Amino acid sequence: MLSYCKRLVSEVIRVSNMGSADLELLDCELYNFGKNLKVLPTNDQIKELQTILRDRNTTRSDFKFYADRLIRLVIEESLNQLPFTDCKVITPTGGSYNGLKYRSGNCGVSIVRSGEAMEQGLRDCCRSIRIGKILVESDLDTHEARVVYARFPEDIARRQVLLMYPIMSTGNTVIQSVKVLKEHGVKEECIILSNLFCTPAAVQIVIKSFPKLKILTSEVHPVAPNHFGQKYFGTD
Repeated sequence: MLSYCKRLVSEVIRVSNMGSADLELLDCELYNFGKNLKVLPTNDQIKELQTILRDRNTTRSDFKFYADRLIRLVIEESLNQLPFTDCKVITPTGGSYNGLKYRSGNCGVSIVRSGEAMEQGLRDCCRSIRIGKILVESDLDTHEARVVYARFPEDIARRQVLLMYPIMSTGNTVIQSVKVLKEHGVKEECIILSNLFCTPAAVQIVIKSFPKLKILTSEVHPVAPNHFGQKYFGTD
């Protein structure tokens, strides 16, 4: 597994050094990672948001504004992956309406720090949803990702979990976070990763490690905008 991870990281470095023409060709390839990877349908609005967030000349205020717009779109589609159940309501005019409602037991978990940027978008859609946190850091000696802090709802094992992490370059942080969730009793198929940008290498290693995990992202591209967290929180 370690050698496999090293090969994937090397691939990320290789494409990071490519010219723009080569990247355009690579970006046009169709990546087939199975049904558990879902990418937002591309349209001009989403492409503009992605362009603004990747532009080095974008101001911090604009960056945060447009990042929040893209986050909202990703969160909305992530919620669409949660299970629903049939229900019937009575309208103000006394008629009945056959509709849908979320099954009870959903929660969010953000991977600190960049994942916290997505919390407000989730709360805007689900006012009373509970949100946990995971902090993953790299070991100073081995440079391997390790979880140093985790706080979840006590009954998280019975919940559907939206794991929020906007930028996934290698997948190592997500892998460690999912391992902790599973140690707390969360079923792999009950985890949905809400993501803005990810690399093919990261998707491959995460899906290989957790084939039942669902991933919802706006874009799969060889180069991820790793400046996202610093720019969003103003620490660049």
